[in-house]
Amino acid sequence: MDIGTLLSYEWKMMTPEFIILGMATLLSLLDLFAGKRLQHKMLGYMGIAGILSAVLVLIALLGAPSAHILNDTFRLDAFAKMFKLLLLTGAALIMFLAIEYRPKKELSYRGEFYYLFLTALLGAMMMTSSGDLITLFIGLELLSLSSYILAGIQKDNQKSNESAMKYVINGGISTAFILFGMSYVYGLTGSTRLLEIAARLSQMANAQYEFLLAVAFFMIFVGLSFKLASAPFHMWAPDVYEGAPVPVTAFLSVVSKTAGFVILFRIFITVFANVPANGGETSLLFALQDYVAVLAAVTMIMGNVLALKQQNIKRLFAYSSIAHAGYILVAFTALSPFVLDAMWFYLTAYLLMNIGVFIVIQLVTTHSQSEEIGSFTGLYHRSPVLAIVMGVFLLSLAGIPGTAGFIGKINIFMGALITEPAHYVLAGIMIAATIVSYYYYFGLFVQMFFRPASEISGIGLSRVLIIPLIVCVTGTILLGIFPNIAYEFFFQHLGTLEDFFS
Repeated sequence: MDIGTLLSYEWKMMTPEFIILGMATLLSLLDLFAGKRLQHKMLGYMGIAGILSAVLVLIALLGAPSAHILNDTFRLDAFAKMFKLLLLTGAALIMFLAIEYRPKKELSYRGEFYYLFLTALLGAMMMTSSGDLITLFIGLELLSLSSYILAGIQKDNQKSNESAMKYVINGGISTAFILFGMSYVYGLTGSTRLLEIAARLSQMANAQYEFLLAVAFFMIFVGLSFKLASAPFHMWAPDVYEGAPVPVTAFLSVVSKTAGFVILFRIFITVFANVPANGGETSLLFALQDYVAVLAAVTMIMGNVLALKQQNIKRLFAYSSIAHAGYILVAFTALSPFVLDAMWFYLTAYLLMNIGVFIVIQLVTTHSQSEEIGSFTGLYHRSPVLAIVMGVFLLSLAGIPGTAGFIGKINIFMGALITEPAHYVLAGIMIAATIVSYYYYFGLFVQMFFRPASEISGIGLSRVLIIPLIVCVTGTILLGIFPNIAYEFFFQHLGTLEDFFS
């Protein structure tokens, strides 16, 4: 490639990625050369500044027409813009959490934490804009490798080491499944570009090809199910969530999970929705809907049932996260006309309420030096503001009217019913699983408001965490009462998926 061709590309499309990459590089150099002379908090604030700069640039690009560069391997379409906005917003809120993280033993590698966090975010952003299997995989592994190190960054903590090891092993297994499935797709089409693969597969009506593509479908789906922590491939999540630092747990629960659904949507809607099946009567994605529905149902049931007996607060929300992955898989299974906006809204609501929960968890567990649910006993008497805020997030996670979580669930539920044929069984399981979740959400609610405090010392609210906490609780309530704010923004900047296929 000559210099003229290189300079002819519209590199401004990648400005948000360049900002995150540049900031990660700068933080690593500052940490290397400044060492202990530089307060590590400053690295965190610089990271937040970099993320917010990327957000501002991305907002400026919202009105720009969709385009692609590097032979369609990098795409800046409406889909990429909307989900990048979610990823960057979640990362900025979690960075505040990381700055104020105070473990029992101070982290010796706090500087590394910030730039590894940014490289993981960069991998997630690459996935949203990838139009090629290779760049999708590179983005996925950049996210995964950084997350493995972040999970085990507390080197002197046995649980942290255990969680990192389990995460690496399960991550390696999932990577093998994904690569195996991708190799089948490449072998059949001779291309790694998603749109080119879709065009070639749409012409294949041979039953043998259909069988091989079904194998590829299941291999990729199983591999991504590990990343999403959907049952029965969820076994790593509770241990990793418990052993990792709270900011890393929040990152895995929100940003990493969002990125997982992004790659799921990119590959399966672009590729497998165009593969003819059953003699050309339907597509392979619709033909295999029932299998995805089973996985969604098992995920919802196992996530909520296994959460019932948890005593560790981080393990409790690990199973809660598994259950919420099941709810989003219901939307993906049904593939209703508004599947994309339902998924986007739910992930937005989940981002706000889950990060808010982990902010409160960090404050309470740091104060009590315990991660047991009992540390929340009598929280209302010790810190009324924290208890009320946590109550709002729990109500939203449970799907109570007046919160963003309720709107998100009702949209997914209606989407499962308006399709033809309607998914009545799956919708019924979703309702039943949600009712089961009331037991542990409201159990924590009772602990906070209706049990006497085990200690009388109050819990101070850090000034740094006030900003993300206000953002999360305001967004959770506002989107629950006025959901049209989010939907109008969504349809104004995304609307249809026309540029997704061109």
